[in-house]
Amino acid sequence: TLVFGVLNLIVAVIVDVFAQSKDKDVYARATEMEEEERDQKAVLNQIFKRIDRDGGGTLSYAELVRGASKEPEFQRWLRVMDIDCRDLEQLF
Repeated sequence: TLVFGVLNLIVAVIVDVFAQSKDKDVYARATEMEEEERDQKAVLNQIFKRIDRDGGGTLSYAELVRGASKEPEFQRWLRVMDIDCRDLEQLF
């Protein structure tokens, strides 16, 4: 019974170590995802500034459509999000 007690203690320590490691991995992944989101928002912000023809700080539907047809980087983003020209009106 002493052997089983020691084995249970060892297993408990191992499980605890793995649980702590998993928590660190989850935290690291969440931090990484937040950084990626910030980076992606910055890229989209730059795209929207290029599409904003009148420089007013907002996009009109016409600017959005024009950007979707003329701006290659914006076209790639729309493709990744599975948005085509017919969806732009709903997006707007």
